Parts: sequence; C-alpha cells; structure tokens
Amino acid sequence: MTSKILLVTGDAAESLEVFYPYQRLREEGYQVDIAAPTKKRLQFVVHDFVDGFDTYTEKSGYTWPADVAFADVDPADYVALVIPGGRAPEYLRNDPEVQRIVRHFFAGDKPVAQICHGPLISAATGDLAGRRSSAYPALAPDVKAAGAEFVDAEAVVDGVVVSARAWPDHPAWLRAFIEVLRTKAPAS
Repeated sequence: MTSKILLVTGDAAESLEVFYPYQRLREEGYQVDIAAPTKKRLQFVVHDFVDGFDTYTEKSGYTWPADVAFADVDPADYVALVIPGGRAPEYLRNDPEVQRIVRHFFAGDKPVAQICHGPLISAATGDLAGRRSSAYPALAPDVKAAGAEFVDAEAVVDGVVVSARAWPDHPAWLRAFIEVLRTKAPAS
C-alpha cells in the first residue's frame, strides 16, 4: 500500500504552493490527496512580485479538482500533511473540519509542511504555540500572537514541522520536508 499525504487547500490557494509539493511528493512515491471544503474543481491563483507594488499581486491561476471533502477525510489514513498558502488559509482556518484534520497531525507528531499563509491554520488550532515557524513575512505578528517564534528563513524545521515564507523557498522547504519524511514516514 502506498503511503498517503494529505494536502489541505481551497479556492484562492497559490498555484505553485499547491502544485510543487503535489508533484514533488508524488515523485518521491507518495500518493497525494487534495482535500478542500467540498469535492469540486478549485480555482487557484498566482501571486507575483511586481516592482513598485508594496505587496504581491494576484492573478487567476490553474484549476484542479479536489479529491476529497474535509468532512470525508480520515486523517489516520495519512502519514503527513501539507498546508499551502495563498488566500485560502484565511478562510480555511475557521472550518471546524480542517481544524479537526490539522489537530490530528500535530497531536500525533506526524510530519507537517506549511508555507506562506498556511501557518494561519495551525495558529488557529493552537498548534503553533511554543514552536519556531516561518511564514510570509507580513504574518510575523500573527505567528508571534499564536505564541510562536517567527523565523524569516526559507526552511524552518521544528521537530516534524517544516515551514517556509513563500514559493521562492520551495527547493529548501521541500528538501527539508522530504528529509523529515524519510525519517518519520518513508514512502512505501
């Protein structure tokens, strides 16, 4: 049986932050299931950095079907969790089903990769408290308010939790996460 990784996301997730871990982890031999509020075709976005703008810009990105609705997820079926960024975490953090899922992974000390705005979800569940975490730099106050130490770095490893700032950090972020996976939850 193939080891499974759950990726929780929704509309307005950052395209690269969904597809890079999705494809890279499949390349490592894992089955990756995309979970969303409902089983539907999701609309992702592209966040880019443009000279003269004070923050990122947003354009429509790819669409992709969710494999499973949050309510139908049994997190015990998965060895690890990925939480991409974009705007999706801003509303997903309030979803009791996604909170149930995320708490399972933290309580079970299972590997978690989160990037960009993804830590908003683990902050909402109380699972950032006492940890070191990277995130999109504008979220430094949110990470600190959640009781964590904000680290402005491309790959922050805190036990089995690996975080990063945004898609430019992908190589370091996934390299560190795959190292954690090889130790804690190797592909089978």
